[in-house]
Parts: sequence; C-alpha cells; structure tokens
Amino acid sequence: MTAIASTSVLPFLGSEFVPEYPQARVAILPIPYEATTTYRRGCKNGPAAFLEASQQLEDYDEELDREIASEVGIYTVEPIADTANGQQVSAEEMLDVTEKTVEKLARDGKFVIAVGGEHSITTGIVEAYRKLYPGEPFTVVQIDAHGDLRHEYEGSIYNHACVMRRIVDMGLPTVQIGIRAICKEEADLIKEKQLTVFRSREIATQPDWVERAISSIKTKRIFLTIDLDGIDPTLIPGVGTPEPGGLNWFSLTAFLRRTFESYEVVGCDIMELAPIVDSVVSEFTAAKLAYKLIGYQALARGWFRT
Repeated sequence: MTAIASTSVLPFLGSEFVPEYPQARVAILPIPYEATTTYRRGCKNGPAAFLEASQQLEDYDEELDREIASEVGIYTVEPIADTANGQQVSAEEMLDVTEKTVEKLARDGKFVIAVGGEHSITTGIVEAYRKLYPGEPFTVVQIDAHGDLRHEYEGSIYNHACVMRRIVDMGLPTVQIGIRAICKEEADLIKEKQLTVFRSREIATQPDWVERAISSIKTKRIFLTIDLDGIDPTLIPGVGTPEPGGLNWFSLTAFLRRTFESYEVVGCDIMELAPIVDSVVSEFTAAKLAYKLIGYQALARGWFRT
C-alpha cells in the first residue's frame, strides 16, 4: 500500500526520530477529511497543523521519565482521504480507504493513532478493528462534548453527528465521557439502550469519576476515540463546536493513564482539530495529547527498555 510505503509527509516530532517502518511500534495516520462539519469548518487542516506543532515537543516526558520517541519508534503515514488538497472524496470512499489502511497497519503490528479530520472517520477505523477481532467485542470509549448518536443529520447517516450511532448499531459496547450537548433523540436513545454516559457536569462534582468510568468497561479490549471538543475549550479552542465545560488536562490524562493500565487499548484516534489563525495552542495541545497516548501505551505494554 503506497500510503504506508511513502514517508514524504512531515514526520511526527521530527525527522531525527523517524525509524524504518518495520522497526516502528506506533503509526500516526493523518486523515484530513472534511465534508459534514456544521459550525466552524477547517478540521481538514487539522492533521497538517498537528504534525507541524509536534516538531516543538520534547522527546523526554517528565511524567514518565522517558525519552518516548527514542525508545518506541513512531512512523508517520502518508495522509489518506485528503480533502485538504481539494480532493473529492465521498463518505463511502473515505470509510473504505480508512478501514483498509488501519487494518493493514494493525496487522503489521502497529499501534495506530489516527488524526482527523471530522469524527465520521471513526466508523471506518472501528470497522477495521472489528475485522481484526471477529467475535470478540471491544468497548469504544468516547471522549466528546457531544453524543454523536443521531441516526442521521442533514440527510446523511455518515454525518459527524452520527458516528457513535453507527458504532452502537454495530453492537459494540460504548462508554461516553465528557458529554454536555445532546438532542432529545439522543437522550431517548441513551435511556432506551441504557448507554453508559459520564456527563461533564457530573465529572466536575464527583472526584471518583475516573475509577467509576474504568470499572464500567466490561471488555478486555477498548478502542479510544477523542473528539477534542470533549476537552475544556480554554485548553483547545480550535474545534468545530466548542462547548463550555469539558475535561481539564490533568483529569483527562489521569483517566487515560488508568485506561491504558487497566485494559488493552487496540488503537486511538484524535478528531476535529480545526486550527485557529494566529494561535498554535490547540494543535500543540493535540500533539502533546498524542504523545501522552504513546507513552501510556508503551508503559502498559512494556515497550520501554529496563
């Protein structure tokens, strides 16, 4: 697959940390696809801004006391479903190439972090892991401001506002964290199907929410999808629909570290980064978040040298 073989894209963290593909444990997959965003547009520019911001990260992580990239090996894949360059890509084409690319990377033993782009992309990623684990349900853990549980929106079942409904329809268990904006249809579905939701207003007043959320997961494997609007917009304002409230940095990273310690995380995505002109805080924070995910996975899987 040429998207995997080529390395002309700006590499995550910097060229001095780029391993050969076979030696890399982690693959960063940019997916600059945007078709259905409904408020602030620009998430098609998110992956490029994310990679550029990552050049300013320190290799050394002070929490883990490790030079993560030097020990783990992070390979940056060529973008797919690239609407940032004016390419016309249908939702069906995007989902197909996403599923095939993620499946190939995962079968090659890579821990994939996909970077979008709009949240509808996640459906294709999850389909890839369903192929990899047939008959073994995994939980999709969603960090998000929005439920994304509409059956369809603006005439499309592949709208970004419908991504978690598609996953629920797959029969996969879900845990939603940071939710603070839903419609009546979504509220009714949550009640009907008894979906597990940790709302932002509850998180703000319940110090034990991390352990409660961790214990609510009943499968040994999880997939983690992060819509950046799940985080407090004072930390990441560059999203399509910023909602007041949301997770703060240390609450977020505490939950993520416990998640990686407690379960096998098969893959992750970071979605809906929409850069703001004359500001780098959103893309830098998103890149820092990705580096945290890599570090927590490396620690949990014993990738670090002793």
